[in-house]
Amino acid sequence: MSAIEPSTPPPPASAVVGGVAGEVPKPEWPLGGTRSEARPPGEPRRVGYLYILPAFLVFAGFVLVPLGHAFYLSLWEWDGLTAGRWVGFDNYVDVVSDPGLRAAFGHALVLVLFYAVLPVLIGLLLAGLVARARVRGLALFRTILFLPQVIAMVVVAVMWRMIYDPENGALNELLRAVGLGSLTQSWLGDFDRALPSVGLIGTWVMYGLAMVLLTAGVQKIPSSLYDAARVDGAGPIREFFAVTLPALRGEIAVALTLTTIQALRNFDLVYITTKGGPGDATSVPSFEVYDRAFQTGQVGSAAAIGISLLAIIFAISLLINRTAERGAR
Repeated sequence: MSAIEPSTPPPPASAVVGGVAGEVPKPEWPLGGTRSEARPPGEPRRVGYLYILPAFLVFAGFVLVPLGHAFYLSLWEWDGLTAGRWVGFDNYVDVVSDPGLRAAFGHALVLVLFYAVLPVLIGLLLAGLVARARVRGLALFRTILFLPQVIAMVVVAVMWRMIYDPENGALNELLRAVGLGSLTQSWLGDFDRALPSVGLIGTWVMYGLAMVLLTAGVQKIPSSLYDAARVDGAGPIREFFAVTLPALRGEIAVALTLTTIQALRNFDLVYITTKGGPGDATSVPSFEVYDRAFQTGQVGSAAAIGISLLAIIFAISLLINRTAERGAR
């Protein structure tokens, strides 16, 4: 090196410690490791488990232990009083092979259309209207539509049973008043109409929840997205499918999950309005659990139905959320 060339200063010691020159190492922390691995001084590594232990004990005591006991009971043939007989998974085989139970699960899936699909479609329609135009008194509007959610299901069932009454019910009276007396029916007593009639009660109850979730989601969509769509010449329908619907993917998943769970575990509405009738036309798994456990003394079979229903609810909820996650990527 010539005398006139400036000497290159050596790299700082911190740049060559433990690696290649010029590479700045991660800082060392008093407890060792990198910053993301460090813990506050004096705090044990697994202390976080102590924070969740009380909640886990409550969850285990009220959910996991009863669930395990129900699964144990499902492996027995037991009437609730006398000594039981071990049958293994025979009760689960009956869930699949019994035509009455298959019909009950089929009825529950039909109710999903009324409890989940229809309310979400109505909620999307209202959300699209809110996104397209400013609505005065939106808070009051949402409160009124949400009211069925805060009414006890027992009250809802009694009220709609009176509305559907074939003699003095409000629905048949209205049809007679407008000259459509030929359309009057025994809505809850007809084999073909009883299940849709019960399902429409679920639609009336659940659409307020879906509407609140979806209209709240619309309000967080940036207005610039709608402005850009309108500049591109998008009409109301294209704007809905290009902007509103993709932005509401998370809210739709939540609404579908909550309403589907409500549809599949429905009991009180069916019990008060039809008691599973006429015949077995409106029987659902939850009603079968009650009937077998408390009416016919088939506790093991009832437990197997309940566990099977839980598995179906879990699978459908997982499918809904996985589908929403894949669509968001």
